[in-house]
Amino acid sequence: MAAHFGRRLRKGAVTTTVAAVAVAALSASQAPDVTADARDRQSAADATSAPDAVAEDNATGNSPYYTDLPPLKSPNPAPTIGTPVARGPAEAGIPATVLDAYKKAEAALREAKPSCNLPWQLLAAIGKVESGQARGGRVDADGTTVSPIIGPQLDGNGFALIKDTDNGVYDGNSSYDNAVGPMQFIPSTWAWAGRDGNGDGKADPNNVYDAALAAGHYLCRNGWDLSTQADLNRAILSYNNSQDYLNTVLSWLEYYRKGSHEIPDGTGSLPEGRSDGGAGATTPSPEVQAPAKTTPPAKQPEPDKPTEPTKPTEPTKPTDPGTQPPKPGDSTPPGSGSPTPTPPPSGTPTPTETVARLENAGTGRLTAVAGETFAERISARAETRTGQAVGKVRVRFTVLGGTDAVFATGENVATAVTDSSGVAVAPALRAGKKTGDFTVRATVVGRTLPGVDYQAKVTAPIADAVLGDTALSGAAGGEFAEQVQVRATYKGAAADGVAVTATLIKSPTDPAENDKGPYFKNADGDPVRTLTGLETDAAGRLTLPELYADDTPGEYVLRITTAGGATLDITLTVKEAEPAGPTE
Repeated sequence: MAAHFGRRLRKGAVTTTVAAVAVAALSASQAPDVTADARDRQSAADATSAPDAVAEDNATGNSPYYTDLPPLKSPNPAPTIGTPVARGPAEAGIPATVLDAYKKAEAALREAKPSCNLPWQLLAAIGKVESGQARGGRVDADGTTVSPIIGPQLDGNGFALIKDTDNGVYDGNSSYDNAVGPMQFIPSTWAWAGRDGNGDGKADPNNVYDAALAAGHYLCRNGWDLSTQADLNRAILSYNNSQDYLNTVLSWLEYYRKGSHEIPDGTGSLPEGRSDGGAGATTPSPEVQAPAKTTPPAKQPEPDKPTEPTKPTEPTKPTDPGTQPPKPGDSTPPGSGSPTPTPPPSGTPTPTETVARLENAGTGRLTAVAGETFAERISARAETRTGQAVGKVRVRFTVLGGTDAVFATGENVATAVTDSSGVAVAPALRAGKKTGDFTVRATVVGRTLPGVDYQAKVTAPIADAVLGDTALSGAAGGEFAEQVQVRATYKGAAADGVAVTATLIKSPTDPAENDKGPYFKNADGDPVRTLTGLETDAAGRLTLPELYADDTPGEYVLRITTAGGATLDITLTVKEAEPAGPTE
């Protein structure tokens, strides 16, 4: 996250409302059903998360975010031609390079996933709450942040617990993960969601073009249509699983939709309020970041005088919640604010922590025809060191290599949870148009264990039937009146992109190429009797070049053969040429 942390947000009761109400009438100090502290700043207390969410499955790992709300009065649109000039509230200004990245990502998604209906203003809203628009647009000409934007380490000390997944490559931390870049991706999510948005051949979470495009694809997964409120809410909550986060993003989305303008890079305003009270956001350093410091008690007991024990509570009198003694592990004493959450005891490992290896659960080599769904689904088994099955472990399946194969969800990555037998089954895998070999890799979410690779192959499209006229005729020494037209099908449906060969053969029982009778012409006008490299169109149709006849009358056979073995024999009849009429 960005700088400017300074203060800790006051805990308060928050009643979450319907998202439509949350964005209706917001001011700089307060939104409906959102509490504010003594300085009229929004409180992030009591955030309500979506059910069954795990930090590793969110783009940010549920990292802290900026809680500042937009002003009640939205800006008016301003021209963006020439030197940008801020017109309206400073909050409406978006640094030029950052704004360009958002709009380019919207254009790319409009082409790649038009049914998603991603607005660039949503990326701007998320960029605002995640990093203050890349720290006010402090990026270079290529869109890379001047210095990396690194969130707090997710060590369970007030945040989610996500152990290192990238060996510190992105976040400089080899013990725990940190959210990285202007859109605050955690490394394990960036590993599959990262995109190259500026065409430099690499996916860098610190580059606003790459990060904005990755965020767009992330928000457009699962077939979501962001023009509908339900899918929009789901997509935002999948980015950071908090109802307060949802309401904050929706408020900025509505604000930017009513107008915004460019401002020069590096001149954007920085937010102040953060959902964690301002702890821990840094730039990377060679050393692992230390957990956020907690406030010590106002008065410490002297070292040589033991603290007097607390008198036990009368069993017949209920304990006043406001005067309960701190629980073991609480780092903040009563009366000095809410305690910082502590991770679970190390003696009670999570299922994920007990996994020692991931094994292939019986999936063989995968093969499918282009455009078809692979018959077998990929499965992996999580085991302990002694070979016992581990349930309730999230396994990520990622499609690797130069292929356009995707899972049934439309994405090249999918996550499944192991059952009681330790087996996780990926969604059905669908072959694309590209043929060739590729790999699907299964890994344990939240661990750096070796993955399991599954080999897959997409073969060329095939046809199991080819249809067309079975008889044509022409005159010796002339050309056939009609061109041969055929249609290939596979399982009753049009077979597009199927390779076809056309050969003039000697007879139905002798497939050797004929040396007389009908023929095609090559580019030089010479006779040819075998055509290769032909391919059916999207409707499975193919029209052959014109056929000519030599001076030998008779019946001949044209054999059409498709990839997959479908054949069609067409009888070609060459008639005697009509005698020329008498001349005067």
